[in-house]
Amino acid sequence: MQHDLKSPPLTGLLVATTIVAFWLGSLAWVCSLDVSTLLPLGIFPVILGRTFIQTGLFIVAHDAIHGSVLPGHRRVNKCFGHLALALYALLPYQKLAHHHWQHHLQPGRLGDPDFHDGVRDGLGAWYVKFMQEYLDFRQKVVLFFGMKVIFFSLFLGFHVPIPNLFLFWVLPIVLSSMQLFFFGTYLPHRSAGRETPTSQHQNSHNAISTNYPIIWSFLTCYHFGYHWEHHEYPSLPWYQLPTVRQHQRKSAPVDSSGSLTSVAEAQLQRTITRSMPLY
Repeated sequence: MQHDLKSPPLTGLLVATTIVAFWLGSLAWVCSLDVSTLLPLGIFPVILGRTFIQTGLFIVAHDAIHGSVLPGHRRVNKCFGHLALALYALLPYQKLAHHHWQHHLQPGRLGDPDFHDGVRDGLGAWYVKFMQEYLDFRQKVVLFFGMKVIFFSLFLGFHVPIPNLFLFWVLPIVLSSMQLFFFGTYLPHRSAGRETPTSQHQNSHNAISTNYPIIWSFLTCYHFGYHWEHHEYPSLPWYQLPTVRQHQRKSAPVDSSGSLTSVAEAQLQRTITRSMPLY
């Protein structure tokens, strides 16, 4: 019996709209805060909350790339992708979409723009290479001047205090990039010192999944720690990945790294429908 992973057609649109609305609303709120009343401990939850919502924008863009914001409506997905990445950090949707599909074509190996350079696979060096793939010279110029215009427009036009802008807008962008890299790229695709990623992961996606509980998986990176599941079913939106993961844990064994064994991988492919085509 197949496991039905379909959701109401407007669910993805509602989820994406909610995340964008939370980002806009929270930005308006934090811009009006008196930072001095939050010190010393109250400021950290606000920064972390803004970082989490910031990451949500990227997740919306990611779902748009896979056509799961509103399945079957390419223009709506592209609009949400462009909007989410513009709000995130003035990033170009088309370039990111191209890079992401390259990642799915060659995951965890040379040729994957999200992967390390084949030599320097440490956390810091890999993060630098990861960021360089998305921030070429042109994009750095756009980001520098664009952020500067927005920063001073908010400061001079709306009288938003500079500490608020740095702590609750600029800093969450940086922290969000680290969150996305660590939980969405580094942990799932790292080689852990072995000769090749394949020797560790033992699956065609060169990916492993975390064993985090659902709530921790959500808080760390919107369930993208369930990474084998995402690569196996890329058209599923982020909020449906726990369903696949739970089914996997109940019906198919995993190896010591958290990956499905080859037999279990084949079993899961037979028992879960691929009803949402690639976009």
